[in-house]
Amino acid sequence: MPALVVVGAQWGDEGKGKIVHFLGEGADWVVRYQGGDNAGHTVVFDGQKYALHLIPSGILQPGVKNVIGDGVVVNPRAFVEEIKMLEGRGIKVKGRLFLSLAAHVILPYHVYLDTLREEGGRGIGTTKKGIGPCYEDKVARIGVRVADYLDAEAFRKLVRRNLKVRAAELAKVKPLKAIEEEVFDGYEARRKFLASFAADTGLLLDAARRKGAKMLLESAQGSMLDLDHGTYPFVTSSNPIAGGACVGAGIGPTAITAVNGVTKAYTTRVGLGPFPTELDGHIAHYIREVGKEYGTTTGRPRRIGWLDVPQLRAAIRMNGLTSLTMTKLDTLSGVHPIKVCVGYKLGGKKVSEFPVSRRAQLEVEPVYESYPGFSGDLSGARKFSDLPRGAREYVLAVEARLGVPILIVSVGQSREQTIVRDAAGLWMRQDPRS
Repeated sequence: MPALVVVGAQWGDEGKGKIVHFLGEGADWVVRYQGGDNAGHTVVFDGQKYALHLIPSGILQPGVKNVIGDGVVVNPRAFVEEIKMLEGRGIKVKGRLFLSLAAHVILPYHVYLDTLREEGGRGIGTTKKGIGPCYEDKVARIGVRVADYLDAEAFRKLVRRNLKVRAAELAKVKPLKAIEEEVFDGYEARRKFLASFAADTGLLLDAARRKGAKMLLESAQGSMLDLDHGTYPFVTSSNPIAGGACVGAGIGPTAITAVNGVTKAYTTRVGLGPFPTELDGHIAHYIREVGKEYGTTTGRPRRIGWLDVPQLRAAIRMNGLTSLTMTKLDTLSGVHPIKVCVGYKLGGKKVSEFPVSRRAQLEVEPVYESYPGFSGDLSGARKFSDLPRGAREYVLAVEARLGVPILIVSVGQSREQTIVRDAAGLWMRQDPRS
């Protein structure tokens, strides 16, 4: 059974949703393994645009089954709204989407805690969706899982206990009784709704694997936002890297056959934190406007920077990437020259790797290599040879620098605007010694 993990190779927003949707046509199962509705995937399907936050983008592929795995944190209200949105637009969801009984549940008090911290001087630029506080409860072993949410008696006891634990902070927002009432307002209807999707997804995926099903596992956010390996503390509260797929989906590492990392042709970041190649001025403005670089979830303008080779090499290492996808190549059309960061300077010394220290991450100065750039409309290209010479040379130069093949190049939002250089190499790990 081929099992391909698709991860963001930068700070998120790389275009994973489109790529998972594109590859999902050849998959039997698509699995979301971490994060929550703080993620945002914009997918164009049959000429219509869909903004997905929680549900795997494989739901837009007829016949493909989808899983929200153990490692995801689920806001029941957001879950209901997103399914109703999809069904209202003619997408069949029932019988094709399965919600893990072991996934943790985001409740209104998690959102209050997140907002309180962001606006009270402890913020790192989160989406204020309650993701962090929910993961905190999970680690503190006071979390509420979907299985608990479906057990009305157990759920009420857990909520009241947790409100007492969080009382000191929540008192700054509103009385605990009022928060408790908000938690249970409309609860019974949501409980019944979630029950119709809930399943032991680990067993489902294991059964599918044994039957030879083709599986696609998708992350939210990006590698540099990983809790353990990203630009800590300006990170998310889970593990978007490929290793998180096993934990968050409930499958063993021997099941994974390949890992594809998605990178833009440049770099973006949302929220606070280090960003060595960040740009200001007219080039940043041009890329932001042409590339529509505004958050799917928040609408916030994204920070813009040149492509960062040391950062991508770190992502290749931590994920064990077997291939890369480059998106937004079309956005760079008309930019002359195009720069690529090939190393850093720190305190007068050359640095070739992305640093671990938060001070070093903030203080490194990028060392750039320039490329001539290219012009013209790339959106109609369907083969690599259709691209302007400068665009091809840019892709090949980045590929040579990274030592990992760029097998997919995206030149627009729709699935048709995708160039596949080697389909066979995507799903199975290639042994470099062969």
